[in-house]
Amino acid sequence: MNSIAAPLAPGFERSGSDAVSSTRALRICFPFAGDELGGSHVSARGLMEGLDPARYRLLVVPEVPEGTIADFFSAFAQGGDPARPSRSFVPGARFGIGKVLRTLAGVPRRARFLRENAIDVVHSNDGRSHASWALAARLAGARLVWHHRGDPDARGLRFVAPLLANRIFTVSRFSLPQGSGKAARAAQVVYSPFDTSVTADWAKMRRTLVEELGCAEDAVICGWFGNFVQRKRPLEFVDAVERLGALLDKPVVGLMFGDPRNTEVGDALPERIAQVSGNARVHMMGYRSPGHEWLAGCDLLLVPAAREPLGRTLVEAMLVGTPVVATDSGGNPEALEGGCGVLCTLDDPLAMARAAADLLADPERLEEMRTRAKEAARRRFSRENHIRQVTAAYDELAL
Repeated sequence: MNSIAAPLAPGFERSGSDAVSSTRALRICFPFAGDELGGSHVSARGLMEGLDPARYRLLVVPEVPEGTIADFFSAFAQGGDPARPSRSFVPGARFGIGKVLRTLAGVPRRARFLRENAIDVVHSNDGRSHASWALAARLAGARLVWHHRGDPDARGLRFVAPLLANRIFTVSRFSLPQGSGKAARAAQVVYSPFDTSVTADWAKMRRTLVEELGCAEDAVICGWFGNFVQRKRPLEFVDAVERLGALLDKPVVGLMFGDPRNTEVGDALPERIAQVSGNARVHMMGYRSPGHEWLAGCDLLLVPAAREPLGRTLVEAMLVGTPVVATDSGGNPEALEGGCGVLCTLDDPLAMARAAADLLADPERLEEMRTRAKEAARRRFSRENHIRQVTAAYDELAL
C-alpha cells in the first residue's frame, strides 16, 4: 500500500509507526461533497467514531471548509478539497457531460492530494463524492470503497463502480445492483450503524411537544424526519395527516423535522400546509438534534417515501418505540420485516391514513409491535455489526 513521505493535510500528522507500510496504521480518506447534512453523514461518523485509532488514521475532506459538514466532523483531522468546484453539484440532478468534464478537470489535483497524504483507502459515501473522487483514488494508487446509499438503477453504480471500486457496499438489499454483472457480484449489504443503546423519555418529549405546539393532550402527533426532496414525498405526508384527521375524532398534528433549506418542492410545501383543514394541522419544526428524542415524542412516524434505500428514521423509531407506518417501497419493507411496522400503498395518502387509524385503534397490536421492533433493531442494526463488516473489508484491501 501507499507509504510515500509527503506533506500531509493539517492535523494529519505522521507517526513513527507510519514509516513502514506493513506496520503503520491504515490511512483512510472520507471525502464529502456539498454542504447539506443527511443520513450518510450520520452513518459515516458512526463508523469513524468506532474505528480503532491505533489501526486506522482518518482524514475528512469536506468540499466546503468551515461549513456544516466540516463542523459535523470537527473531531477528525481534515484537509481542504484541492479541486473544490465553484458551485456544488445538486443532489439527485442528472449528471450530464458538462458535469463529467468539470469533475475530470479536478482529478489530477485530487490524485496528487491523495498521494501526498499517503492515503491507502478512499471511502466515498454519496453520488457526488463518487463522481469527484473515484478516478482520483485509482490514479493515486489508493483502494476505493464505493458506499452506495441510493437507487439500484443509479448509472454510477452500474457502470462506473465495477470499473473503479475495490469494494461496493449498499445500505440494503433493495440498493443492490440488479442483474448478474460485475457490480452485482461484487456488492455487499452493510446496514448503516446505529447506537442501539439509545433511550428516550416518551412522556417528557411528548409533553415538550404539546406545550410548544399548544395542542390538545389527546392529539395524535405524527412525525416526519428528513430533507424535503421529492423522493421522500413531503406533500403526501401533509395529505396523509389531513386524511387521518378526517378519520379520527381527535386532533391530528403533523410535525415535519428537517432543514427547510434542503428542499426540492419550494413554496409548494408551505402553501399546502396553509391549506390543511378540518381536524388536522401541520407544523414545520426545523432541524433538531438528537433526532431520536424528538421521534420518541411522536405517536407515529409516517414514511410516505418512494424507493428510499433504507431510511435512518425508521430504525431510530424502532429503537425508541415509535410505531412506523411506511409505504411498501424501496427499503421500507426490509427495515420493517417481521412485523416491525405497517406497510401501505405508495402515493396513496388515504391508505396511509387508514393504516395509521387501524393501528391506533388496536393498543394491544401497537404494544406488541413496539416490543418486536426494538428487539429486531438492536439485533440487526448495531454499530458493532457495521464496524465489523467494514473493517474486515479495509483489512483485506490492505493486504
